[in-house]
Amino acid sequence: MRHIYFDHASTTATDPVVANAMLDYMTTKFGNPSSPHYFGRQVRKEVVDARQQLADLIGATADEIFYTSGGSESDNFALKGIAFANQKKGNHIITTQIEHHAVLHTCQWLEKHGFTVTYLPVDEFGLVSVEAVKQAITDKTILISVMFANNEVGTIEPIVEIAALAKEKGIYFHTDAVQAVSHVPIDVKAMNIDLLSLSGHKFYGPKGIGALYIRRGVKIETVQHGGAQERKLRAGTENVPAIVGLGIAAQKALSELKTEKNRLESLRDKLIQGIEAKIPDAKLNGHRLQRLPGNVNFSFRFVEGESLLLTLDMKGIAASSGSACTSGSLDPSHVLLAMGLTHEVAHGSLRLTLGRENTEADIDYMLEVLSEIVARLRSMSPLNEEHTTGIMASEGKTYQKANG
Repeated sequence: MRHIYFDHASTTATDPVVANAMLDYMTTKFGNPSSPHYFGRQVRKEVVDARQQLADLIGATADEIFYTSGGSESDNFALKGIAFANQKKGNHIITTQIEHHAVLHTCQWLEKHGFTVTYLPVDEFGLVSVEAVKQAITDKTILISVMFANNEVGTIEPIVEIAALAKEKGIYFHTDAVQAVSHVPIDVKAMNIDLLSLSGHKFYGPKGIGALYIRRGVKIETVQHGGAQERKLRAGTENVPAIVGLGIAAQKALSELKTEKNRLESLRDKLIQGIEAKIPDAKLNGHRLQRLPGNVNFSFRFVEGESLLLTLDMKGIAASSGSACTSGSLDPSHVLLAMGLTHEVAHGSLRLTLGRENTEADIDYMLEVLSEIVARLRSMSPLNEEHTTGIMASEGKTYQKANG
């Protein structure tokens, strides 16, 4: 049986070039970069080089890149660090209802420590209104945090406009760009972004390594205490093998960004059009145009999402119903609910996220299998039977009326 991976938003395979490069730094080049001796000096340059490779990917400078363990830590670092460093100025934070839980749960924690948070709604496409952001600003607002692109439905937010507004008001702007980095062009300087979170395993780097971009001059407090690593802002011995891998992954992502973006957009559009043509009552979630190159998210009426995923897995297709971080929850997606979907429809959602190894043949197989599975699951659904019976009864009454 063939196996196809359509879950790149949850994680990607470490690129073989990346993995091979990391091996030396686990064995022969094992030194601590903070050590002054030969073994420390031997790896210190790689830590510096990787910082530049990451900076190049997002238009930053090397001294604005701070290594973390991944996207969740970067989000925590950004929100808590800005909040506590600037609480004399104000205690108000603005974010959205569809953020990753690394942002939402951090904001909820901050609310328990004297901060107030405004959670802005989004429209039916998952877009937050720039005007709503503007109206939410008070004289106590110190931070606006809006994700670059949503991890579930792929909608790309109006980051440039929101960041410009924040700059005009003298408010720090943070974006969780974990899903966007390497998939769409990002220039933190041109976009007026003050802080940006990223994670290596989303673009074929290793797991457990990420970074927070902090624009030079931003006032931020450390949240992880200990040694003097990362210019005293993030304590802990540097994970040199992962850092080396992160840098190489970033370098490769930058070199392939334009061609891979175009290729994935073509596959994405073919998949969307195919689903809409072959499967009735299929609703595309997220913005049709302002969406990540490899993201496809649909809701299917009268289909239970867990059954759909399990059946796809039996056919060799790996997919998801939303964020991998909440895969153990039976609750419907908070993102889809915020976009106005009912609990019933949100429970029938499917997220397909494409990557480097996916081909047109994969899309063709997916369309063939998915239409069969949805039809079979619907045939067993009492809700679908009730819906179909209702339509037939309605059509019968219309026929009788038309024929006297």
